[in-house]
Amino acid sequence: MMMSAAALQYTAKDIQVLEGLQAVRKRPGMYIGDTSVRGLHHLVYEVVDNSVDEAIGGFCSRIVVTIHPDESISVEDDGRGIPTDPHPSNGRPASEVVLTTLHAGGKFDGAAYKVSGGLHGVGVSVVNALSEWLEITICRGGESRAQRFERGIPASNLSDGVTTDCSGTKVHFMPDRTVFEEVRFSFDILGARFREMAFLNPGLSITLDDRREDGRTKEYCYEGGMRSFIEYLNRGKTPLFPDPIVISGDRDGVAADIGLQYNDGYQERVFGFANLIHTIEGGTHVSGFRTALTRSVNEAARRAKLLREKDENLSGDDLKEGLTSVVSVKLTNPQFEGQTKTKLGNSDVKGIVDSIVYEELTAWFDDHQQIIKAVVEKAIKARQAREAAKRARELVRKSAMTGLTLPGKLADCSDRNPENTEVYIVEGNSAGGSAKQGRDRSFQAILPLRGKILNVEKARLDKALSNAEIRTMIQTLGAGVGDDFDTSKLRYHKVIIMTDADVDGAHIGTLLLTFFYRYMPALIEEGYLYMAQPPLYRAQKGKSVAYCYTERDLREFVQDAGESAKVTVQRYKGLGEMNPEQLWETTMDPKNRVLKRVEVDDAVEADEYFSILMGDKVEPRRDFITAHAREVKNLDI
Repeated sequence: MMMSAAALQYTAKDIQVLEGLQAVRKRPGMYIGDTSVRGLHHLVYEVVDNSVDEAIGGFCSRIVVTIHPDESISVEDDGRGIPTDPHPSNGRPASEVVLTTLHAGGKFDGAAYKVSGGLHGVGVSVVNALSEWLEITICRGGESRAQRFERGIPASNLSDGVTTDCSGTKVHFMPDRTVFEEVRFSFDILGARFREMAFLNPGLSITLDDRREDGRTKEYCYEGGMRSFIEYLNRGKTPLFPDPIVISGDRDGVAADIGLQYNDGYQERVFGFANLIHTIEGGTHVSGFRTALTRSVNEAARRAKLLREKDENLSGDDLKEGLTSVVSVKLTNPQFEGQTKTKLGNSDVKGIVDSIVYEELTAWFDDHQQIIKAVVEKAIKARQAREAAKRARELVRKSAMTGLTLPGKLADCSDRNPENTEVYIVEGNSAGGSAKQGRDRSFQAILPLRGKILNVEKARLDKALSNAEIRTMIQTLGAGVGDDFDTSKLRYHKVIIMTDADVDGAHIGTLLLTFFYRYMPALIEEGYLYMAQPPLYRAQKGKSVAYCYTERDLREFVQDAGESAKVTVQRYKGLGEMNPEQLWETTMDPKNRVLKRVEVDDAVEADEYFSILMGDKVEPRRDFITAHAREVKNLDI
């Protein structure tokens, strides 16, 4: 890769020192969010962000992330390599300063990096502080040099240079097991993040290489950029118009790239990015896009006589249904809320994005009259459905306020403090009967459902609210639905889905997850939703009985029993096959049960899964099943 003379002026003097590292190990959550799965993967993102910053600047075209068999991670790029010359503050190599000092980096004054995702400068130093060991190899200026650190402290000096033809940086680290709850990386979680980065940086190749047992390797590289991203997001939907609208502009030091396309579905999917960082909570760039879209559609609709003079303007809410969009901005000094960068706060960005999108969309709509007609017609139907849903929500709310008269359905608990209580949403009356008899009535409520609820991926909220089982769930939880949903009003702080361990049970569980994800997302985001894990088998040898939750558990029990021993195995396909005492002991007793909290690690991937599995298109679902068939566990046949 050719570099200009200015680009090569990235040296030790570009590394600014602000403060030390001691607080990181004491309070890691302040820097990476938490010490569970999310925080563990955040370590990888921080290192990869540095490589992507090199790519944004035009100095890097390839990044390789490797998950090693021992769960250590290496990130290697072909960028310029971190400077290794002595730092003016203390004479130590600049690379060592970057790795051992909080807020040390080349991103504060905008000289070495005009645009950067890892702007706070704490990234690689925090990774170093929270790792059992970290080894860095730097290829720069025709020499390769290396250094090792242990829990943030140099364990060796920077090695002497060895001649090399390569350039770039490789960071290899082992997360500290005394800090993190579990050190095990997810290929899917990492891959989803790298896919986003590759879409937003056309031509950049990011390879994820999993060298663990049964690992896989995948390269993420998309020359089509934003257009490819929108097409990917909509691949399980039917678009209202064939080609995504792609808008690009540069104003006052802010570069904006926006893609959008409407589909025939009912959900809105808008993803914001700032300097390639996914701003989960949106921010000023997303607000600017929404304002411009609403204004340009209304003006185009009136010019085309699709809205009469006496008609009200379409609102932003009317234009949400079926919208898929990505809003990406790049700027020199982004202001993020918190180190995990979930929301962009730069006030000037809203006006810049608004003006760029408005000008481009206005011209585009004038040249595509049929498309503006399709968008407006969908928005008008969405408005009518939204008003119907509002009336339906009012009816649900009023019935909830008059008291829950649900004999034969909800069996409530005696405790009225939501923090102490939980509700099991159970498939079928048979399982509901066992659960009601086996539960602890003081804090466990049981809500049996009859049959399968409506697939809300194929229906608007007003239609969903006409489903009796959905209305019953909303009344039971007591926190509203859709835009009105408020977790502070929840009647239970654990909402537990408990279904049979068979195909029908899995389908019902997926229908419930789809409903909660689409219309009560805060239930998931704030950690209130769980999946119960009933046992698959009851195994008995003599008087010894074991409940096995996986095939592996069963194999181990049989092996321990010995070849000559007679083992009786019962396969549980339904919760109703267990008597109340067994259901309590295996699935409901807090001392023994296994609960899995439902979390969304990547919104893009979650949306994709729900669209593919529960949407109208058969082909993407068939492709998904074919691709993942070998990963199926506990198949019910």
